[in-house]
Amino acid sequence: MAESLLFSFAESLIGKLASGAVHEASLALGVHADLQQMEESMSLIRAFLLDAEQKKPLNNSLSEWLRQIKQVFSDAEDIVDDFECEALRKHVVNTHGGLTGKVRRFFSTSNPLIYRIRMAHEIKDIKERLQKVAADGNTFGLQIIDQDTRVVHVTDTTHSHVNPSNVVGRQHEKQEILNLLLQHGHGESLSVVSIQGFGGLGKTTLAKLVFNDTTIDECFPLKMWVCVSGDFELRNVLIKILNSALNPTNENFKNFETEQLQNRLRSTLQRQKFLLVLDDVWNEYQARWDDLKEILDVGVEGCKIIVTTRSHKTVTIMCTKSSNSYLLERLSEEDSFSLFVKTAFKEGKEERYPQLLEIGKEIVNKCGGIPLAVKTLASSLFSVVDKTKWEAMRDDKIWNLPQKEKDILPALEISYNQLPSHLKPCFVCFSLFGEGSEFVSFYVAKLWEALGFLPPPKENETMHDVAIQFLRELWSRSFLTDFIELSHCYIFKLHDLVHDLAMYAAKGEFQTIYPRSSKISPNARHLAFSDNNLLDQAVLPTGLRTIIFPDEATNEAFLNTLVSRCKYLRFLELSNSKYETLPRSIGKLKHLRYLCLFGNKNLKGLPCSVCNLQNLENLNLNECTELQELPKGISKLISLRQLHITTKQLHFPDQEISTLTSLETLTFNSCDNLESLLKGIQLSSLTNLSLHDCGKLKTLSFHVIANLEHLLIDNCCELELSMGFGNGNQIPDLRLKSLAFKSLQQLVTLPQWLQGSVNTLHSLVIADCNNLKELPKWLSSAVFLKLLVIEYCSSLQSLPDNLINLENLLINSCPELCKRYQPGVGQDYHKISHIKKVFVGELEE
Repeated sequence: MAESLLFSFAESLIGKLASGAVHEASLALGVHADLQQMEESMSLIRAFLLDAEQKKPLNNSLSEWLRQIKQVFSDAEDIVDDFECEALRKHVVNTHGGLTGKVRRFFSTSNPLIYRIRMAHEIKDIKERLQKVAADGNTFGLQIIDQDTRVVHVTDTTHSHVNPSNVVGRQHEKQEILNLLLQHGHGESLSVVSIQGFGGLGKTTLAKLVFNDTTIDECFPLKMWVCVSGDFELRNVLIKILNSALNPTNENFKNFETEQLQNRLRSTLQRQKFLLVLDDVWNEYQARWDDLKEILDVGVEGCKIIVTTRSHKTVTIMCTKSSNSYLLERLSEEDSFSLFVKTAFKEGKEERYPQLLEIGKEIVNKCGGIPLAVKTLASSLFSVVDKTKWEAMRDDKIWNLPQKEKDILPALEISYNQLPSHLKPCFVCFSLFGEGSEFVSFYVAKLWEALGFLPPPKENETMHDVAIQFLRELWSRSFLTDFIELSHCYIFKLHDLVHDLAMYAAKGEFQTIYPRSSKISPNARHLAFSDNNLLDQAVLPTGLRTIIFPDEATNEAFLNTLVSRCKYLRFLELSNSKYETLPRSIGKLKHLRYLCLFGNKNLKGLPCSVCNLQNLENLNLNECTELQELPKGISKLISLRQLHITTKQLHFPDQEISTLTSLETLTFNSCDNLESLLKGIQLSSLTNLSLHDCGKLKTLSFHVIANLEHLLIDNCCELELSMGFGNGNQIPDLRLKSLAFKSLQQLVTLPQWLQGSVNTLHSLVIADCNNLKELPKWLSSAVFLKLLVIEYCSSLQSLPDNLINLENLLINSCPELCKRYQPGVGQDYHKISHIKKVFVGELEE
């Protein structure tokens, strides 16, 4: 299935061949004509790829042809990227003239003649291989399809809790489960209600319907939801349960021993009747359940556990004397068709298309009453009115392929095939992460960007904006679930069957290494390791683009081998590892775009060779609490867009940072010794600045704020918030869209300069600022202000009047404000009653 990514790959590669950097380098090396012939051959092959993708499942010879194309295209990409690196090298050499000698000693082009001969030889080889596979393709009778016409559509976003109006045909089942939960336990303090059924029937959706019912809220003071997803190791399950329960101090339970975890959990559960959902359980070991049950049973009568599972053995193991098992059945034909119509058409529009409805009935009949299959296919047809496309889905030959019990649902595979080509490589990236993982759009965007899966952003757009567009499209096709919009990003999950689909589609190219399946495919380009012990015997393919290390990685020999062997690496994830430094040879990874050392608490320094990574776009050193200083020469990282720092150094290299003209995001976290930042410099490209826990920081240059769109200042108690801006200064126009002030005891009133964002500010968050006494009246004039969050501000007495544009207001744990603006009864509630979403009170979490 990895061959299905070829069309998108070809599009991207042909675009690179036409770039200015490649054009300039090819002329300089005298290989321009050869590259033009390569591009012509690739364009010819690309024209047949979409038709080949559709015919491949039924033709082994065609699959082999596509595999050969993939290999030669990958080798061609390496050459193209080499040319782009040369263009960056030339820029660095010209900019840092005094360092030219040192720079040249690193680069492969220190001997231009040898480099030219080698590249000319490689290009000739690829050109001949391309011509051969192009000729071989004539034997398959493929049609030319120049453009991917699969429709892109995006519907509105959703929220985490299931909306009962979007669930079809499960009201009876919901009431049955409620009855089981509310009946007496016959003397048992803890009993289990299991919801069993095969994948895609909607077990999790049904559990959510029950979990969010008001009857449950009245009966169970404490509710907890845990997605188990195959990991029933006691310690991990205890951590998940504790994280789901109340945790007012935000403790990191990962640092607890198992004995501490069980004591804390039992203490939390004491004297409370609770409901715990264990979603997607696969445990078939009696002893593991007995250990967990003994901890959970604290003697409070009426406590219940809902278990969702595909396994009958799991149900048998987890039953108690008063347990009940509910076998979830398929949807009826009528309910299946109702769900299909609800998903495929805008409300009330279906009657305009009687022919499509008839075809839709035939498609629904093939889905066998499985809601996930119905919804995924219907989502693919949303806004599509071309009858032939509906008929093509109905008549797809995949429906006729023999099915085994654990095979991917035909409906899901068809939906994957319906994806536009640019979304397919993005989707299969999810296969690198474990089942049940929660994703954050910022991280996904960095991965996609580093691998070249995102097109360049349009004017006034960021790469994250482009990634969100792709995510919303995947969500609208029902490939993503629990899709929640936060202030500046999204979080989401994948249904376990959709995760299986991602792994199936990625087979051979994207691979996660587990103890039970530790053999690495020789064609693998993207690897994730689930366990530190797996690094010892891993044999790495030379063409790796991505590697994600497990937490607490310590294997230095493996890291050295990786850096020396995998020279085309683009994405290197070393979060929470335990390395004290990195190999000096890391500077040779000239294609690297992303390097993350987040949470590496042993890291004391970085080799200066890191600064030779001219393609590096994202460097994350957050929570590297022992890092003494940034490496010298950081100004050479000319592609750097995001820099996240924790360091012990006294003086920040402001002047070096000022030369980074691509820098968009800058984060300082626990930089305890810094007293001033970014003095006397301007960063015209910087749009995001975050300062966390910088206890000695006193000054921040106002010039930096002038171009920012997002600013967060958290627990920087000595920082002069006026930024040197006095009463006599004229307030300049700012570009701030979001501002967050947290744990700033020096904040009494908002700084005057903030008024410069009156025409741009979208969201304002103020938390734990106990000395804040008032908000400025000009906030009423902030025409784009949609979100206002005030938390733990005990001295704040009132809000500005006439907040007419506000759409979301949250007031949490502010005694006087809560009293005055309490919905329905507060003396000033009428001043905020027009706001769409209002919360006033005390949040439990």
